[in-house]
Amino acid sequence: MATPVRRHRGGVMQDRPLAWARNPLTEFDQLVNEMSGLIESTVGGAAPAVAWTPLADVTESDEAFHVEIELPGVKSKDVDVEASGQELVVTGEIKEKERKGVLRRSTRRTGAFEYRLRLPGELDTDKIKAQMSDGVLSITVPKAEVAKPRHIEISETGQSGESSS
Repeated sequence: MATPVRRHRGGVMQDRPLAWARNPLTEFDQLVNEMSGLIESTVGGAAPAVAWTPLADVTESDEAFHVEIELPGVKSKDVDVEASGQELVVTGEIKEKERKGVLRRSTRRTGAFEYRLRLPGELDTDKIKAQMSDGVLSITVPKAEVAKPRHIEISETGQSGESSS
């Protein structure tokens, strides 16, 4: 059985299955946003503020974990980064702008946000660095000396069982 092919205008073909085109988490997020909009339009006020989780990438090197969190429009003074043991917690708030007139539609995230991450192994929490640039919070969490990988050299032994130098 052949996999379905999506055809676009101009005869360009896409060779991946249709199911790959959708991200269920994105669809769920859109559903929550639509439901919030329905509640707002029905009740006439804003829904109660619930902490949301910003998008992030986490990478690991031999020396540290690197976390990049998307926080567009957020000032560094409105963000709090805490580390306790193996857990990293980033909290803050995007304040809603004061507007004149009636806001008919809003899809921008506002309110309290929280990002929690539990990292494996021992961490050096005293040397954590964080910086904000172009709406991206970059956090470097160094690994403790005991947690870093160590290269072990293998020695050769001769046929008689003696080690050769």
